[in-house]
Amino acid sequence: MQVARIDPFYKRIFVVVSVALGLWLLYLVFPVIVPFLCAFIIAYLLNPIVARLAYIMPRWLAIVIVYSAISFGIGILLWWLLPNIWNQLHYAWDYMPKLVKWYNTDIRVWINDNSRFELPPLKSEIVSQTFMDYLSKNYNVADAQSFALYIMNSGLSIINVTGILVLIPILTFYFLFNWNERIQTWKKALPASSASKVIEIVRDCDKALMAFIKGQLLVMILLGVVYAVQLQLIGLELGLTIGMVAGIASFVPYLGFGIGFIAAIVAGVFQFGFNWLQLGLIVGAFMVGQAVEGYVLQPLLLGDKIGLSPLWVIFAVLAGASLMGFVGMLIALPVSAIINVLFHHSFEAYKQSEWYKGRKQYKLFD
Repeated sequence: MQVARIDPFYKRIFVVVSVALGLWLLYLVFPVIVPFLCAFIIAYLLNPIVARLAYIMPRWLAIVIVYSAISFGIGILLWWLLPNIWNQLHYAWDYMPKLVKWYNTDIRVWINDNSRFELPPLKSEIVSQTFMDYLSKNYNVADAQSFALYIMNSGLSIINVTGILVLIPILTFYFLFNWNERIQTWKKALPASSASKVIEIVRDCDKALMAFIKGQLLVMILLGVVYAVQLQLIGLELGLTIGMVAGIASFVPYLGFGIGFIAAIVAGVFQFGFNWLQLGLIVGAFMVGQAVEGYVLQPLLLGDKIGLSPLWVIFAVLAGASLMGFVGMLIALPVSAIINVLFHHSFEAYKQSEWYKGRKQYKLFD
């Protein structure tokens, strides 16, 4: 019995339609996939610690101990951090009258004396009214009642986000608990002819990612300490907050320096006025931080873990920002590390190919 053959054209149409439907369904369920993706990433980061503990105890107990240690660490950090942040916020709130006074006594006077503009004086009541006008225009807030209603409606979104945040640790637990079984299942699904090479590439990507993540976390913490200590010694009231934010933001190259430097200069002008000694000390603090990051922390803790030159680092960050915005900037370097590993293996495969070995050799000089 002869089996009817399907026209290749219809096969291609079927493949294209199937891929399009799959991408469309993926787009529809993307909000559901996000917590699973976050849980998988967290499980990937925690698995090395859990795996070491699992040698001496049941895996579920190792996961519980890791969860407990993380919760205890976060609790201690918040116990120390929240009062300091609260005081820093008080300082920031006190800057509003100083800002109004600085505008009236310095900026307004200088512009009126040296230009044709006549800037009006600014009052705190005007700032408050401007804030309420902004709320009314952008959030339909007309009075205290509508403002309270807006907060309640926002609270529903907060509840949804809280639900997702509670779901992520649960999903992470299940990912960690069955991690080895899933890895073995994925290995068995690989084609036998290419399984060893795929596993080698995945292991190289894993080494590059873990080395980068560990080193970058240490760089962020130590750099935040360097910035915060210097700014506090200078006497900047917001030094602790600015230093910590600069350290955390340093996960994206040059972002932490930019944010911290601008924030520190603005806060320094509000607090010290145009005191060039104090402002010079702030500039010097960030120069020292950049030197420590570039010549001490990066070489010792990161080195050439991702194998990218500074030019490629800048290009990767800008490309990530162009493609995916702030999220793209965050994932630019880890993705670049993976691409670098893939490129290395591809280039090695190219050098082993007949095309590379069989090409003619030309002498430049006789």
